[in-house]
Amino acid sequence: MSDFKHYTVMKNEAVDALNCKDGLIYVDCTLGGGGHSELILQRISPNGRLIAFDIDQDAIDAATERLHDYKNLTIVKDSYTNIKSVLKNLGIEKITGGILFDLGASYHQLTKQERGFSFSKEAPLDMRFNMDSDFSAYDVVNKYSENDLVKIFSEYGEERFSKRIAKAIVEKRKLQPIKTTTELSEIIVNATPRIKTSIHPATRVFQAIRIEVNHELQNVKNTLNDVLDLLDFGAIISVISFHSLEDRVVKQVFKYHSTRCHCERNQMICTCPPPILELVNKKPIMASEQEIKENPPSRSAKLRIAKCIRR
Repeated sequence: MSDFKHYTVMKNEAVDALNCKDGLIYVDCTLGGGGHSELILQRISPNGRLIAFDIDQDAIDAATERLHDYKNLTIVKDSYTNIKSVLKNLGIEKITGGILFDLGASYHQLTKQERGFSFSKEAPLDMRFNMDSDFSAYDVVNKYSENDLVKIFSEYGEERFSKRIAKAIVEKRKLQPIKTTTELSEIIVNATPRIKTSIHPATRVFQAIRIEVNHELQNVKNTLNDVLDLLDFGAIISVISFHSLEDRVVKQVFKYHSTRCHCERNQMICTCPPPILELVNKKPIMASEQEIKENPPSRSAKLRIAKCIRR
Protein backbone atom coordinates (compact mmCIF):
# COMPACT_ATOMS: atom_id res chain seq x y z
CA MET A 1 0.00 0.00 0.00
CA SER A 2 2.86 2.39 -0.79
CA ASP A 3 0.45 4.59 -2.79
CA PHE A 4 -1.79 5.16 0.25
CA LYS A 5 -1.43 8.81 1.28
CA HIS A 6 -2.90 10.08 4.51
CA TYR A 7 -2.02 13.10 6.61
CA THR A 8 -2.98 12.69 10.27
CA VAL A 9 -4.63 15.95 11.28
CA MET A 10 -3.96 17.31 14.81
CA LYS A 11 -2.35 14.02 15.76
CA ASN A 12 -0.78 15.16 19.01
CA GLU A 13 -3.66 17.41 20.10
CA ALA A 14 -6.33 14.73 19.56
CA VAL A 15 -4.36 11.96 21.27
CA ASP A 16 -3.11 14.22 24.09
CA ALA A 17 -6.77 14.93 24.84
CA LEU A 18 -7.36 11.22 25.53
CA ASN A 19 -4.85 11.28 28.41
CA CYS A 20 -3.77 7.77 27.39
CA LYS A 21 -2.88 5.30 30.15
CA ASP A 22 -1.44 1.81 30.00
CA GLY A 23 -3.99 -0.88 30.82
CA LEU A 24 -7.12 0.93 29.63
CA ILE A 25 -9.34 0.33 26.58
CA TYR A 26 -9.44 2.89 23.77
CA VAL A 27 -11.33 3.12 20.48
CA ASP A 28 -10.31 4.83 17.24
CA CYS A 29 -13.52 5.11 15.25
CA THR A 30 -11.78 6.19 12.05
CA LEU A 31 -8.54 4.27 11.57
CA GLY A 32 -7.56 5.88 8.25
CA GLY A 33 -3.82 5.68 7.72
CA GLY A 34 -3.25 4.71 11.36
CA GLY A 35 -1.55 7.91 12.53
CA HIS A 36 -3.74 8.50 15.57
CA SER A 37 -3.88 4.78 16.34
CA GLU A 38 -0.11 4.44 16.29
CA LEU A 39 0.36 7.27 18.78
CA ILE A 40 -2.35 5.83 21.06
CA LEU A 41 -0.71 2.39 20.92
CA GLN A 42 2.69 3.84 21.79
CA ARG A 43 1.19 5.41 24.90
CA ILE A 44 -0.96 2.49 26.13
CA SER A 45 1.43 -0.41 25.52
CA PRO A 46 1.98 -3.07 26.67
CA ASN A 47 -1.23 -3.66 28.62
CA GLY A 48 -3.72 -1.23 27.07
CA ARG A 49 -6.01 -2.24 24.22
CA LEU A 50 -7.09 -0.36 21.10
CA ILE A 51 -10.08 -1.21 18.91
CA ALA A 52 -9.93 0.58 15.53
CA PHE A 53 -12.79 0.83 13.02
CA ASP A 54 -12.78 1.48 9.27
CA ILE A 55 -14.92 0.48 6.32
CA ASP A 56 -12.32 1.37 3.69
CA GLN A 57 -10.25 -1.69 2.74
CA ASP A 58 -7.42 0.49 1.38
CA ALA A 59 -7.12 2.18 4.78
CA ILE A 60 -7.25 -1.15 6.63
CA ASP A 61 -4.52 -2.64 4.41
CA ALA A 62 -2.25 0.38 4.88
CA ALA A 63 -2.79 0.60 8.65
CA THR A 64 -2.39 -3.16 9.14
CA GLU A 65 1.02 -2.96 7.48
CA ARG A 66 1.99 0.12 9.48
CA LEU A 67 0.85 -1.26 12.85
CA HIS A 68 1.73 -4.95 12.46
CA ASP A 69 4.08 -4.94 15.47
CA TYR A 70 1.34 -4.00 17.94
CA LYS A 71 -0.31 -7.10 19.44
CA ASN A 72 -2.81 -5.11 21.52
CA LEU A 73 -4.60 -3.73 18.43
CA THR A 74 -7.86 -5.09 17.03
CA ILE A 75 -8.84 -3.72 13.59
CA VAL A 76 -12.52 -4.09 12.71
CA LYS A 77 -13.80 -3.72 9.17
CA ASP A 78 -17.14 -2.19 10.05
CA SER A 79 -18.77 1.19 10.42
CA TYR A 80 -18.33 2.92 13.76
CA THR A 81 -22.12 3.20 13.77
CA ASN A 82 -22.13 -0.45 14.85
CA ILE A 83 -19.84 0.18 17.82
CA LYS A 84 -22.25 -1.21 20.42
CA SER A 85 -22.66 -4.60 18.77
CA VAL A 86 -18.99 -4.86 17.79
CA LEU A 87 -17.70 -4.18 21.31
CA LYS A 88 -20.28 -6.58 22.75
CA ASN A 89 -19.04 -9.33 20.39
CA LEU A 90 -15.48 -8.59 21.52
CA GLY A 91 -16.52 -8.98 25.15
CA ILE A 92 -15.96 -5.30 25.96
CA GLU A 93 -18.53 -3.75 28.29
CA LYS A 94 -16.97 -0.32 28.80
CA ILE A 95 -14.53 2.01 27.06
CA THR A 96 -12.34 2.69 30.08
CA GLY A 97 -9.85 5.10 28.48
CA GLY A 98 -11.36 7.06 25.64
CA ILE A 99 -12.62 7.25 22.08
CA LEU A 100 -11.44 9.26 19.08
CA PHE A 101 -13.40 10.35 16.00
CA ASP A 102 -11.60 11.84 12.98
CA LEU A 103 -14.59 12.66 10.80
CA GLY A 104 -14.95 13.14 7.06
CA ALA A 105 -13.10 11.74 4.08
CA SER A 106 -9.40 10.95 4.15
CA TYR A 107 -6.82 12.49 1.81
CA HIS A 108 -6.52 9.10 0.11
CA GLN A 109 -10.26 8.90 -0.56
CA LEU A 110 -10.48 12.48 -1.82
CA THR A 111 -7.51 12.18 -4.16
CA LYS A 112 -7.82 8.63 -5.47
CA GLN A 113 -9.28 9.28 -8.89
CA GLU A 114 -11.60 6.28 -9.23
CA ARG A 115 -13.36 7.01 -5.92
CA GLY A 116 -15.15 9.97 -7.53
CA PHE A 117 -14.84 12.49 -4.69
CA SER A 118 -13.07 15.14 -6.74
CA PHE A 119 -14.73 17.38 -9.35
CA SER A 120 -11.33 18.03 -10.98
CA LYS A 121 -10.63 14.40 -11.94
CA GLU A 122 -12.58 12.32 -14.46
CA ALA A 123 -14.17 9.41 -12.58
CA PRO A 124 -17.49 7.58 -12.19
CA LEU A 125 -19.92 9.24 -9.78
CA ASP A 126 -19.20 7.21 -6.65
CA MET A 127 -18.19 8.93 -3.37
CA ARG A 128 -18.74 5.86 -1.18
CA PHE A 129 -16.62 5.46 1.93
CA ASN A 130 -17.79 1.85 2.06
CA MET A 131 -17.13 0.27 -1.31
CA ASP A 132 -19.43 -2.64 -0.40
CA SER A 133 -22.44 -0.32 -0.34
CA ASP A 134 -24.88 -0.42 -3.26
CA PHE A 135 -25.76 3.28 -2.97
CA SER A 136 -23.52 5.88 -4.62
CA ALA A 137 -23.42 9.45 -5.90
CA TYR A 138 -24.79 8.17 -9.21
CA ASP A 139 -28.06 7.29 -7.46
CA VAL A 140 -28.36 10.71 -5.83
CA VAL A 141 -27.65 12.63 -9.04
CA ASN A 142 -29.80 10.53 -11.35
CA LYS A 143 -32.67 9.33 -9.14
CA TYR A 144 -33.43 12.04 -6.57
CA SER A 145 -36.29 14.41 -7.34
CA GLU A 146 -35.51 18.06 -8.08
CA ASN A 147 -36.90 19.08 -4.67
CA ASP A 148 -34.75 16.50 -2.87
CA LEU A 149 -31.66 17.71 -4.70
CA VAL A 150 -32.42 21.30 -3.70
CA LYS A 151 -32.85 20.16 -0.09
CA ILE A 152 -29.53 18.34 0.21
CA PHE A 153 -27.59 21.01 -1.71
CA SER A 154 -29.03 23.67 0.62
CA GLU A 155 -28.75 21.77 3.90
CA TYR A 156 -25.54 19.80 3.43
CA GLY A 157 -23.70 22.12 1.05
CA GLU A 158 -25.16 25.48 2.13
CA GLU A 159 -25.23 26.19 -1.61
CA ARG A 160 -26.97 29.48 -2.46
CA PHE A 161 -27.71 28.43 -6.06
CA SER A 162 -29.26 25.06 -5.13
CA LYS A 163 -32.43 25.55 -7.18
CA ARG A 164 -30.57 26.50 -10.37
CA ILE A 165 -28.17 23.58 -10.03
CA ALA A 166 -30.87 21.02 -9.23
CA LYS A 167 -32.97 22.16 -12.19
CA ALA A 168 -29.96 21.93 -14.54
CA ILE A 169 -29.17 18.40 -13.33
CA VAL A 170 -32.73 17.21 -13.86
CA GLU A 171 -32.88 18.74 -17.35
CA LYS A 172 -29.57 17.15 -18.33
CA ARG A 173 -30.42 13.66 -17.06
CA LYS A 174 -33.66 13.65 -19.08
CA LEU A 175 -31.45 13.28 -22.16
CA GLN A 176 -29.07 10.69 -20.68
CA PRO A 177 -27.78 9.67 -17.24
CA ILE A 178 -25.02 11.76 -15.69
CA LYS A 179 -22.19 9.30 -15.15
CA THR A 180 -18.97 11.13 -14.30
CA THR A 181 -17.61 13.73 -11.91
CA THR A 182 -16.53 16.05 -14.71
CA GLU A 183 -19.96 15.90 -16.35
CA LEU A 184 -21.58 16.92 -13.08
CA SER A 185 -18.99 19.61 -12.43
CA GLU A 186 -19.59 21.14 -15.88
CA ILE A 187 -23.36 21.21 -15.27
CA ILE A 188 -22.83 23.00 -11.94
CA VAL A 189 -20.41 25.54 -13.43
CA ASN A 190 -22.80 26.34 -16.28
CA ALA A 191 -25.76 26.67 -13.90
CA THR A 192 -24.14 29.18 -11.53
CA PRO A 193 -23.41 32.88 -12.11
CA ARG A 194 -19.81 33.99 -12.45
CA ILE A 195 -18.83 35.50 -9.11
CA LYS A 196 -15.46 36.36 -7.61
CA THR A 197 -14.53 33.56 -5.22
CA SER A 198 -11.60 31.27 -4.50
CA ILE A 199 -14.00 28.33 -4.09
CA HIS A 200 -14.80 26.22 -7.16
CA PRO A 201 -18.56 26.33 -7.98
CA ALA A 202 -18.85 22.54 -7.58
CA THR A 203 -17.26 22.36 -4.11
CA ARG A 204 -20.40 22.69 -1.99
CA VAL A 205 -22.55 20.42 -4.16
CA PHE A 206 -19.93 17.66 -4.14
CA GLN A 207 -19.71 17.97 -0.35
CA ALA A 208 -23.50 17.73 -0.06
CA ILE A 209 -23.69 14.62 -2.25
CA ARG A 210 -20.85 12.96 -0.31
CA ILE A 211 -22.63 13.62 3.00
CA GLU A 212 -25.88 12.20 1.61
CA VAL A 213 -24.26 9.09 0.13
CA ASN A 214 -22.51 8.23 3.39
CA HIS A 215 -25.20 9.51 5.84
CA GLU A 216 -22.40 11.37 7.58
CA LEU A 217 -24.27 13.79 9.83
CA GLN A 218 -26.87 11.33 11.05
CA ASN A 219 -24.19 8.72 11.67
CA VAL A 220 -22.16 11.14 13.78
CA LYS A 221 -25.17 12.20 15.86
CA ASN A 222 -26.43 8.66 16.43
CA THR A 223 -23.01 7.26 17.28
CA LEU A 224 -22.07 10.03 19.70
CA ASN A 225 -25.30 9.32 21.59
CA ASP A 226 -24.69 5.55 21.47
CA VAL A 227 -21.16 5.94 22.80
CA LEU A 228 -22.40 7.58 26.00
CA ASP A 229 -23.72 4.21 27.17
CA LEU A 230 -20.27 2.68 26.64
CA LEU A 231 -18.09 5.23 28.43
CA ASP A 232 -16.67 4.46 31.84
CA PHE A 233 -16.31 7.23 34.42
CA GLY A 234 -13.46 9.52 33.40
CA ALA A 235 -13.28 8.28 29.79
CA ILE A 236 -12.68 10.93 27.13
CA ILE A 237 -14.36 11.64 23.78
CA SER A 238 -12.08 13.45 21.32
CA VAL A 239 -13.72 14.55 18.03
CA ILE A 240 -12.14 16.21 14.98
CA SER A 241 -14.60 17.65 12.46
CA PHE A 242 -13.87 19.33 9.14
CA HIS A 243 -16.89 21.43 8.24
CA SER A 244 -19.40 23.55 10.09
CA LEU A 245 -22.26 21.03 9.80
CA GLU A 246 -20.27 18.26 11.49
CA ASP A 247 -18.96 20.61 14.14
CA ARG A 248 -22.49 21.83 14.87
CA VAL A 249 -23.68 18.26 15.46
CA VAL A 250 -20.78 17.55 17.84
CA LYS A 251 -21.27 20.85 19.67
CA GLN A 252 -25.01 20.25 20.11
CA VAL A 253 -24.61 16.68 21.41
CA PHE A 254 -21.86 17.73 23.84
CA LYS A 255 -23.86 20.75 25.01
CA TYR A 256 -27.04 18.76 25.59
CA HIS A 257 -25.37 16.03 27.63
CA SER A 258 -23.27 18.46 29.69
CA THR A 259 -26.23 20.68 30.63
CA ARG A 260 -27.68 20.15 34.09
CA CYS A 261 -31.32 20.88 33.30
CA HIS A 262 -33.59 20.47 30.27
CA CYS A 263 -36.91 21.20 32.03
CA GLU A 264 -39.52 23.60 30.70
CA ARG A 265 -39.23 27.11 32.15
CA ASN A 266 -42.54 26.84 33.97
CA GLN A 267 -41.61 23.55 35.65
CA MET A 268 -41.13 24.17 39.37
CA ILE A 269 -38.98 21.14 40.24
CA CYS A 270 -36.17 19.80 38.05
CA THR A 271 -36.50 16.09 37.30
CA CYS A 272 -33.51 15.83 34.97
CA PRO A 273 -30.82 13.20 35.63
CA PRO A 274 -27.29 14.46 36.29
CA PRO A 275 -25.29 15.41 33.18
CA ILE A 276 -23.23 12.68 31.53
CA LEU A 277 -20.46 14.83 30.10
CA GLU A 278 -18.20 17.66 31.16
CA LEU A 279 -16.78 19.88 28.44
CA VAL A 280 -12.98 19.89 28.45
CA ASN A 281 -12.84 22.80 25.98
CA LYS A 282 -15.75 25.17 25.39
CA LYS A 283 -14.19 26.54 22.20
CA PRO A 284 -12.80 24.15 19.58
CA ILE A 285 -9.06 23.63 19.29
CA MET A 286 -7.68 24.50 15.84
CA ALA A 287 -4.66 23.21 13.96
CA SER A 288 -1.38 25.07 14.51
CA GLU A 289 0.01 27.49 11.93
CA GLN A 290 2.85 25.05 11.26
CA GLU A 291 0.44 22.18 10.57
CA ILE A 292 -1.69 24.33 8.26
CA LYS A 293 1.48 25.19 6.31
CA GLU A 294 2.33 21.50 5.96
CA ASN A 295 -1.25 20.40 5.24
CA PRO A 296 -3.56 23.26 4.15
CA PRO A 297 -6.84 21.23 4.49
CA SER A 298 -6.22 21.07 8.25
CA ARG A 299 -7.17 24.76 8.49
CA SER A 300 -10.84 23.75 8.67
CA ALA A 301 -10.34 21.12 11.40
CA LYS A 302 -11.92 21.65 14.82
CA LEU A 303 -11.27 19.49 17.88
CA ARG A 304 -13.85 19.20 20.66
CA ILE A 305 -13.25 17.20 23.82
CA ALA A 306 -15.55 15.98 26.59
CA LYS A 307 -15.15 13.74 29.65
CA CYS A 308 -17.66 11.23 31.04
CA ILE A 309 -18.64 12.21 34.59
CA ARG A 310 -21.37 9.62 35.12
CA ARG A 311 -20.53 6.81 37.53
